[in-house]
Amino acid sequence: MTPAKQLRFWLIGLGLFVLALWLLSNMLLPFVVGLAIAYLLDPTVDRLERLGLPRWLATSLVLLGFLLVLVVMVLLLVPLVQGQTTHLLQVLPNYVAVVKERALPALDRLVHRLPPADVERLRAAAGNYAGDVAGWIANVITGILSRGLALFDVLSVMFITPIVAFYLLRDWDLMIEKVDGWLPRHHAETVREQADAVNVTLSGFVRGQASVCLVLGAFYAVGLTVAGLDFGLVIGLLSGLLSFIPYVGSLFGFVVSTGLALLQFDDLWRVAVVVGIFLFGQAVEGNVLTPKLVGDKVGLHAVWVMFALLAGGSLFGFLGVLLAVPVAAVIGVLTRFALRQYLSSGYYRGEEPER
Repeated sequence: MTPAKQLRFWLIGLGLFVLALWLLSNMLLPFVVGLAIAYLLDPTVDRLERLGLPRWLATSLVLLGFLLVLVVMVLLLVPLVQGQTTHLLQVLPNYVAVVKERALPALDRLVHRLPPADVERLRAAAGNYAGDVAGWIANVITGILSRGLALFDVLSVMFITPIVAFYLLRDWDLMIEKVDGWLPRHHAETVREQADAVNVTLSGFVRGQASVCLVLGAFYAVGLTVAGLDFGLVIGLLSGLLSFIPYVGSLFGFVVSTGLALLQFDDLWRVAVVVGIFLFGQAVEGNVLTPKLVGDKVGLHAVWVMFALLAGGSLFGFLGVLLAVPVAAVIGVLTRFALRQYLSSGYYRGEEPER
């Protein structure tokens, strides 16, 4: 088979795969989540298997432990989050009154200093941009919800995902061996090398970034709560969760926490404490957590990760968000491989191809 025919074959296969993913996106969520859990827990199961445990027993113990930790975390956090949400509804009118009292007079003074023509242009531009941004955000969120959790019963996800995760985790090595047997023999070694590179990139980023999110979420939640900030627990946890997208979590937490601190506290030193918590957390993340837990060799740039998550959410909803990082890792590895092939070819050196 000529290289052109091989390329056409694989492109057709890729197109059919993407088409099937798009057509079945509304029902794939529990299977993708189960696959992600199996992928994350497989190294732990392998360690227990090397210690002499049967694969099925190691899978059962690890999965049960994972689910137990998840349930305990939910049982501990739900009452706290619910309490802070109730408190938010109670104090929200006070915050609105403070904003009117402090911000509106300053804004009025600023507006009165500008020429009327400039004021009208600013109002028109602000209205247009605000409408565009709000519409874009609403479309993304609506797409994520409508194509993800909103169209799939949460209870079915809760029941199907553990079953899928168990069977995939139990048969993980067998599936890898079976897929390896399907590889085209002439290119099998090259495909294995690229698959290993994808695995290193993906595992290094996902497991490392998840650890960073847990540490930052716990630090921000405890720090803001101790500082006395209202809703510090919820803001801290959301900041840690959003830290999976580089810089987004810290920026979100910093802006929201500082704004709430300015509304809540009259003493500037207490506002400075809140700001210091995020500055310290960002310094620790950049200099300690990310270098140690993620490393600088995973090959996933922050901008590429953000683009992948937004694109996945826009195209496939919540399912696309889950698949965004794996797809980004695959594209990154294949792009680097193609670049190496190009740099070592006669096309780069300007040589005539051999006939």
